[in-house]
Amino acid sequence: MSAPDVRAFTVGPVQENCYIVRADASSTSAVIVDPGDEAERLLAAASALGVEIEAILLTHTHFDHVGAVAPLAAATGAPVYCPEIERPVLADVMSWVPPGFGPFESYEADHTVAGGERLSLAGIDFDVYFTPGHSPGHVTYSTPGALLSGDVLFQGSVGRVDLPGGDWATLERSIEALIAAHPPQTIVYPGHMGLTTLARELDTNPFLSELRARLPRADAAASMPARRL
Repeated sequence: MSAPDVRAFTVGPVQENCYIVRADASSTSAVIVDPGDEAERLLAAASALGVEIEAILLTHTHFDHVGAVAPLAAATGAPVYCPEIERPVLADVMSWVPPGFGPFESYEADHTVAGGERLSLAGIDFDVYFTPGHSPGHVTYSTPGALLSGDVLFQGSVGRVDLPGGDWATLERSIEALIAAHPPQTIVYPGHMGLTTLARELDTNPFLSELRARLPRADAAASMPARRL
């Protein structure tokens, strides 16, 4: 299976990356991953691409990743897939939003994921990996050639662990599991900052020095940029 067509949109005051993902550039259905803000902009982008949103996938429920969930779900009728542990957060979102942000609308998730599932949506098979450490229920969505990693792994950095439910040792194990399960050239589509590959991060990320010492070194692979609209 070829790599999907992934379009990136940086939204909201925290500059979160939301993605519209379809099987290829001719597909007329897509999923949207982590719609954090700017619902109208994301709906306009889907319309411009000529796609219907078949599902909304959440890696975790921090406000910057879910702020546009409710309006997008209402406008598209797309079901929302939420990490099981974090379903109560999405259902009472403003209780978890720091002062100065929002307001955001809560949403009762249509489906939950806990890791280990395979989702077939918009002509794409996604494997769900349980990747806690940044947040308690965090998941990563994998499809051949691409990891939608939320706030697990960034270009030259990793997800912060000083928020409620964060834990560095747990996050490190999650990253190690993703590296072990995927080819080194797999493109990482993170929740913030630019795209990267697993090889590049294992090779150069300063937070992964202990992993480098115990894992085989992979040759860094060039990443393919998501198209930004």
